[in-house]
Amino acid sequence: MTSDADEPHENAEQDVIAVDADDNPQGLVNRLDAHTGDGIRHRAFTALLFDGDGNVLLAQRAADKRLWDTHWDGTVASHPVEGQTQVEATEQRLEEELGVTPDQYEDLRVTDRFEYKRYYENAGLEWEVCAVLQATLTDTTLDPNPEEVDGLMWVPYDRLDEHPEYYRQLRLCPWFEIAMRRDEER
Repeated sequence: MTSDADEPHENAEQDVIAVDADDNPQGLVNRLDAHTGDGIRHRAFTALLFDGDGNVLLAQRAADKRLWDTHWDGTVASHPVEGQTQVEATEQRLEEELGVTPDQYEDLRVTDRFEYKRYYENAGLEWEVCAVLQATLTDTTLDPNPEEVDGLMWVPYDRLDEHPEYYRQLRLCPWFEIAMRRDEER
C-alpha cells in the first residue's frame, strides 16, 4: 500500500520549455526539476483579462497548488507546451481554468515579456521568462474549475496599480506584481 506522500507530484510527469534569457528554446526539462533546487529557466505566461470598465479579473490559486497556493494571481498563468504559442497556451488555460472560450474575449495579445526568479517558502521556485498577455472580455460568464481556482474577484486595475498597499492582504503572486509594475499600456 502506498500513501499520497509516496506518489510523485503530477508536475513530475510534465515537461516545460527551457529557455535562455532572450526566450530562445533550449530543449524540454522536467517541470518539477524546473521548480526545485536552483531551478531551470523556462517559458511561462500570465494573462490579464479586463472588462469594459477597466477592471481586471484576479483569480485565487487553489489551495493544493504546490507553489503560491491561495495567492491571488492575474486571470491565468501557466507554461506553454512544446509547439504551442503563448496565445494558444493562454486560450487553453482560460478554457480549462475558467470555462472562458475565445468567442468571449477580443484582442488577445502579448504586451510584455520579462525574466524573474523567486523562491517560495521551502517548496520551490519560479525562474521564468514570462510573457504577459491581455484581452478584453466581452462576455464575463465564468465557470471556474475548483481544482485550479479558489476564488475570483474583479478589481479596478488603475487603483490596484496606483495603490498596491490597499491590496496587501491579498498576497499577490510575484509574476503578477511584476507584470503590473511594468505595464505602461493601460
